[in-house]
Amino acid sequence: MTVTADGLAVRHAVLAAGYGHAPDPSDPARVLAMPLVLHIPKIDPPARSALLAAAASATVALCLDERVGPDADGQPGPWQQAYREWTGARIRKVARRARGAQWLAAQDVDGVTVDIAGARARALVPGPVGDLDPRIKKLQIGGTDLEHDEPGPSDPAVPTLWINASLEMTVGKAAAQVGHASMLLAGAMSLDRVRRWAADSFHCAVRDADPRRWAALCAEVANGTAIAVRDAGFTEVEPGSMTVIAPIR
Repeated sequence: MTVTADGLAVRHAVLAAGYGHAPDPSDPARVLAMPLVLHIPKIDPPARSALLAAAASATVALCLDERVGPDADGQPGPWQQAYREWTGARIRKVARRARGAQWLAAQDVDGVTVDIAGARARALVPGPVGDLDPRIKKLQIGGTDLEHDEPGPSDPAVPTLWINASLEMTVGKAAAQVGHASMLLAGAMSLDRVRRWAADSFHCAVRDADPRRWAALCAEVANGTAIAVRDAGFTEVEPGSMTVIAPIR
């Protein structure tokens, strides 16, 4: 992961501006998405909360990496065109699981890997779903989930992304949602706060919110002190559902 002070303000401004709303192409194969690869081995799989935190951190780390441009010299990064086309369209992410040789192969595809408490996720450079690298295309999207865990209170020094537990999202769906949340949260932060977050490798925590906690978080969204992810409803949840909330600190 490469994040430098020079150029970070420009990359942060892209997130702060929000997503574009370019219409979907007529050819479904040209729809743009960011692939997320989740390392879920058969033996000793990671804790669900840590894996989701890794997915969220990897997403925002890629979005603020100098390879999406500009770099330290003010030049376009090698991933800039693909990334800007994606942020100008409807933001989509597709999570897939990998293990063993599949996970190792995914490391050779352009992207950023994050490890949190032994849980690893890799965010890949967005692109058309029809042009997906064969090493990623063959990875399974569904079929594997992880039990909900209770990791205890999160560190108040790191951002916490709260999942709407009542929606009972699969780990793949939840990974995409916390990835959306980390982007929105970075865009809502001040540049100085983002710099501090970058210095901490975009470490964050993910927790499930019970109904009482969720109600309090919704109140924070209403008064502008938290961001919320509202899902388009393509999979698993109803359109407009609030899936993740993150207080702005």
